[in-house]
Amino acid sequence: MEASDAQKIKKSTFTTIEKKWIMYDVGNSAFTLLISVFIPIIVGNLCTENGMTEDEYQTFWSLITSIITLVVAVISPVIGTFADGEGMKKPLFFGSAIVGIIGCVLLGMPLPLAGFIAVFIVSKISYNISLVFYDSMLTDVTDMERVDKISSHGYAWGYIGSCAPFIVSIGIYALSLFDLLPDMWAYMIIFILNAAWWLAFTLPLTKSYKQRHFVKREPHAIRQSFNRLFSVFKEKVPNKKGILIFLLAFFLYIDGVYTVIDLATTYGYALHIDQIQLVLALLLTQIIAFPCAIISGILAKKYDNGKLIIFFITGYLGVALFAIWLTQAWQFWFLAVCVGLLQGGVQALSRSYFAKIIPIDKSGEFFGIMDVFGKGASFFGTLLVAIVTDLTNNINYGVIPISCLIGVGLVTFVFAYIEIRNYEKHHGKSILSDSPELTSEENTENND
Repeated sequence: MEASDAQKIKKSTFTTIEKKWIMYDVGNSAFTLLISVFIPIIVGNLCTENGMTEDEYQTFWSLITSIITLVVAVISPVIGTFADGEGMKKPLFFGSAIVGIIGCVLLGMPLPLAGFIAVFIVSKISYNISLVFYDSMLTDVTDMERVDKISSHGYAWGYIGSCAPFIVSIGIYALSLFDLLPDMWAYMIIFILNAAWWLAFTLPLTKSYKQRHFVKREPHAIRQSFNRLFSVFKEKVPNKKGILIFLLAFFLYIDGVYTVIDLATTYGYALHIDQIQLVLALLLTQIIAFPCAIISGILAKKYDNGKLIIFFITGYLGVALFAIWLTQAWQFWFLAVCVGLLQGGVQALSRSYFAKIIPIDKSGEFFGIMDVFGKGASFFGTLLVAIVTDLTNNINYGVIPISCLIGVGLVTFVFAYIEIRNYEKHHGKSILSDSPELTSEENTENND
């Protein structure tokens, strides 16, 4: 096949490895939706059985979420740096995913509160670690010209694909509500089903993925990984200032995104919104997010994705401000629609924007650092919600500091965007960030 023909195919379709990378989001997003909806309900019931009030439950769950994100934030840059070694991403990715999948199965078993929380912590940490490797794989499975599209489709298909096991799970859960199936059996079936779904979409990527960009292995690999991590910004990194300001902005604005995702069901639960309405509203969020995430990738081909990110952050600021006065079910539904419109775009374009400005052979290291800022934000956000809710006995007030952080994040991102644009204007895009194009032969082999 001629190179020009291969290039046409490349622009119009997905390669096999791109599809498998996208499909992993379909698998792991089932776990995301599961823990966003069913875990808070289970923990809420267990907390009630242990004599906790609703405010105490809200504070307790926020603290558990904060602990998880803090642990992940500490671990992520270390394992991300280690994964940049030749041939390391695949086994580390698969290992962390498998631990999360096994934990998902165990969460369906009847456990006391302490045991359930312990298994959940391990499962959630493993899940988040697998995403560090998964995100860093983006620069290996595609090139910079397509990175916005592939990143957006990953989130998009994750949103809609996760709905399949989730709808079945809702049906099983409904059977338990009408006493047609014991709660214990319902939860066992739900968690095993979602674990199997996650595994099914993990195996294809694990089988086909090849690490194209890496740092050559050295003696004492673990020690060298720590050395590289601690010296990363001491080295000559193109557009270092722009990257650092972006990471600060990301820390601030992604706070709102992750906090809303992590605590949405808990928030509605504390406001006495019917559980069925909570589940259906979050399902609607996933359905709306599917086309919106894809559209964000299409828009990134026509418009500067930095400006698009500014638009999405502004929208999220509006969501956070609206949540301060949320008291009724219809308002929660409206919030769910707004989140669906925005979350895919801000997450996908932030990931692809970062991929374009970092050294490509150190993607694991830099995505690990990005995860520190992301999880640090989630830790800080959920902790703020817990503290303010506990002090005021009003969950709505817990959103106020989140709104402030998103607003500051918006301003900071504008500064990062200007700095990055100025750097590229004077120096051009870093050659370290320009992924080599796949050859026509590789494209022919990788397309279905």
